[in-house]
Amino acid sequence: MKEDCFDVAVIGAGVSGAAIARKLSLYRLKVTLIEKCEDVSFGVSKANSGIIHAGFHHKPATLKSRLEIEGNLMFEKFQQELQFPFKRVGILVAAFSYEEMKTVEKLYQQGIENNVPLIEICNRERLLELEPKLNSDVSGGLYAPTGGIIEPYRYVFALVESAMKNGVKLFTDFKVIRAGYSGGQYTITSAKGRSLKAKYVINAGGLYADEISSLFKAEKYKIFPRKGEEYLLERNSSGFPNHVIFPVPIKNSKGTLVIPTVEGTMMIGPTAEEIKDKEDVATTPENLEKVFSLAMKMIPSISKREIITSFAGLRPAMEGNDFYIDISKKASHFIQVAGIQSPGLTASPAIAEYVKDLLKKDGLKLVEKRDYDPFLKGAMVVRGRTPEEADKLIKKDSAYGNIVCRCENVSEAEVTEAIEKGHTTMDGIKFYTRAGMGKCQGGFCTYKILHLINQKAGISINKITKRGGRSTIVYDTLSDKNIK
Repeated sequence: MKEDCFDVAVIGAGVSGAAIARKLSLYRLKVTLIEKCEDVSFGVSKANSGIIHAGFHHKPATLKSRLEIEGNLMFEKFQQELQFPFKRVGILVAAFSYEEMKTVEKLYQQGIENNVPLIEICNRERLLELEPKLNSDVSGGLYAPTGGIIEPYRYVFALVESAMKNGVKLFTDFKVIRAGYSGGQYTITSAKGRSLKAKYVINAGGLYADEISSLFKAEKYKIFPRKGEEYLLERNSSGFPNHVIFPVPIKNSKGTLVIPTVEGTMMIGPTAEEIKDKEDVATTPENLEKVFSLAMKMIPSISKREIITSFAGLRPAMEGNDFYIDISKKASHFIQVAGIQSPGLTASPAIAEYVKDLLKKDGLKLVEKRDYDPFLKGAMVVRGRTPEEADKLIKKDSAYGNIVCRCENVSEAEVTEAIEKGHTTMDGIKFYTRAGMGKCQGGFCTYKILHLINQKAGISINKITKRGGRSTIVYDTLSDKNIK
């Protein structure tokens, strides 16, 4: 079988890889985006806190600080083009002692050196004016109005959809296990035996970037998984803040945050625990108590009774704690994009620009397409519409009147759209539409979604998975017929 041949292969379809693939789709290149999981954003990105950082947490000399600032300023343009959920709600850092205020002053100075717009140090009165739900014992803090919130998986989906619209070829379920270089190009082989060729390779492999680098005989380095447990609280939670609330940071962590999500729920977390297992996403009762204790110090009205679910994400940390983005010194035409932990989401648009420039420096010819189209149509959704608006939508397509997920008010038409765009796992549907993200966590809508995937994608009910692999939902001896 003839192998697909590409100018550039991007390995890893998280925020970095997706942003890079979309950037390269601007040029007359044959580009592929390769992902080991069943769908894009299923790696590090799926458990992202969804914060657009303002740029005061890191020293000016670091690459992550530079790209964080540049990336932050690009999100209005990206949102206008790609129509993903995004709001600039601002960030507050809450201090509770004189010593913590000294750290706030250092953060402020870093922000000034990084040219963060409109940043200010606040006394107690100013901070409580901005955020009345804060603990009245607060001493003061920092305000950065350019901080924001985003739905990270919808952002990745939009980047990939835009890239594919402009010619990028996506391969999912493509775990790279072998690579060889000959005749000016790489041959890349997956665990399932599929191969493709590429002249240039971008290693945006997240937690597995070190292993990818070794496969390509590039630099030797180690990715250290840093686990963060987070807790999702229901809509209209008593402690729901107007801003993202940070504590004063500690070593290796920005601390436990209180985060208003862009869709109206609330998250608190994460923890920061160095672990060895890159697949360990377990949560613990001990960390629940720890996270809530820290969060309630900042906003006392937060309640554990409002928890919907818990989850954990793994950050791909590296020694030195900075981003590693560079042309490989050992492997030809191989670009390293590793150690992309916080603020990687914020920096992702700027990371794509930076990698594009590295490719050009490494000899790749970049000629812009005349027919490049950066715009996507926004998803048509029922939630948030007035009854009159919803009625007009239903008249155009009656499937908008069939509500599949009652908690998040998601219709059959929205689930069908997700399936038609290739999201055929339960998590893919959840991340694209929010069906199953509400208070009942899929208790009422899972059955309906299974049947829609079966009907629209032709996948047998007992073959549908939560996130690919062996994560089937229905016991495999049951047939489509006897569970309908």
